[in-house]
Amino acid sequence: MTTDPQSNEPSLETLHKWDRNHQLHPWASVDAWREYDNMLVDQADGIYIWDGQGKRYIDGPAGMWCVQIGYGRDEMAEAIYDQVKRLPYTSPFTNTSEPSAILARQLAKMAPGDLNNVFFTTGGSTAVDTALRTMHFMNNRMGRPDKKIVIAREKGYHGSTYLAHSVTGKERDKNRFDVEERLVHFVPDVNPYRRPKGMSVAEWCDEKVGDLERAIAEVGAENVGAFIAEPILSSGGVIVPPEGYHKRTFEICRAHDILYISDEVVTGFGRLGHWFSSEAVFGVVPDMITCAKGLTSGYLPLGACIISDQVMRRLSDSDDPTSFSNGYTYSGHPVSCAAALKNIEIIEREGILEHVREISPYFQERLRALTKFPVVGDARGMGLLGCIEGRAENLEAERNLGQAIDDACEERGLLVRPLINMAVFSPPLIITRAQLDDMFDILEQALEQVSNDLAKSGGKAA
Repeated sequence: MTTDPQSNEPSLETLHKWDRNHQLHPWASVDAWREYDNMLVDQADGIYIWDGQGKRYIDGPAGMWCVQIGYGRDEMAEAIYDQVKRLPYTSPFTNTSEPSAILARQLAKMAPGDLNNVFFTTGGSTAVDTALRTMHFMNNRMGRPDKKIVIAREKGYHGSTYLAHSVTGKERDKNRFDVEERLVHFVPDVNPYRRPKGMSVAEWCDEKVGDLERAIAEVGAENVGAFIAEPILSSGGVIVPPEGYHKRTFEICRAHDILYISDEVVTGFGRLGHWFSSEAVFGVVPDMITCAKGLTSGYLPLGACIISDQVMRRLSDSDDPTSFSNGYTYSGHPVSCAAALKNIEIIEREGILEHVREISPYFQERLRALTKFPVVGDARGMGLLGCIEGRAENLEAERNLGQAIDDACEERGLLVRPLINMAVFSPPLIITRAQLDDMFDILEQALEQVSNDLAKSGGKAA
């Protein structure tokens, strides 16, 4: 075994070898099995991470849309340690714990309307699974066994478990996994950037609302159980639906007794400057909210499905006593809940939500300015969420633009997340104005390089 002689620990080379030979990463290319070259992240602090060779990077994606309070928080480590010492685990099937009871009450207070019932899960995928199973359970209890189909959206992402993945509309043409096609009906892309030439955004909104109405008419309202929607389609490319879209689709769901599930796994816990964005930003009080990621700022895994009183009454209104047989060994895990409580405390104490609302206009201003580069077809976002969508004269060059932008940024000390011809970023919420300037200065330098490289290769921007 190759080791670092100074520390007697495995060398960077050895760790990469073990990683390639033994660890299968999410979304890894099976064509490159045992040929991975993932960055080994050695340490992190604030908005920065360091690789195994000591190079510092701005963490543009905040881990995976989640490290809201930044890295290296001693009080988070202390809260986790204290809970591990006191009570590391108890069965959620027969017991409760102080952290889970306090956190459930806290989330009920934060959530809009009558969303007062919290079912803890292991992450976002299992939170979405729980929401869908809740809909199934409710309609079975109400004697409506056919009202089960979920209407979802192209480019929407809802998770990797079987049910959650079945309602995910992101790049399904390249997926080799099975999905439950009988469960879901997709409506077309809502991205205003994709609207026909000459169509206004308001007209586009009418068309997208019409897509939902037509889908319900096609499937039959008696067969549709839920509509699931991210407020912003994050992994699909930070797609912000046109103004008024959410309220209008919500009203359609209400008219047809269709549950409205708001997937706030990314937009929850401050990304748009509020605990939840459904009501505060988009004026909708859904039947269920799913959340995870920023709930603990990524320090420990935890998710939740928050359910309205109205849905709970419908679940329980039956003469047939039945248990809600859905759950996980780690539901309401006391250590994860303790981390979430400390995370919420830090966000409140440091005024991080207010900071996001204050700094977001500048973030969006600098983001929109990137359209000065011909290689940038669209620069869009909201809050501290951003995406640049590239364009080139040929399809091959365009498909590689996201990776090219990421590579150029990485050389300069910034990580972004490449998605085909796009690069997305969602930095830790504690980022300062000066750090935002650093991030966007690097992005501009990277786009200049990519533009020059495209011109030299003959794939210059369209």
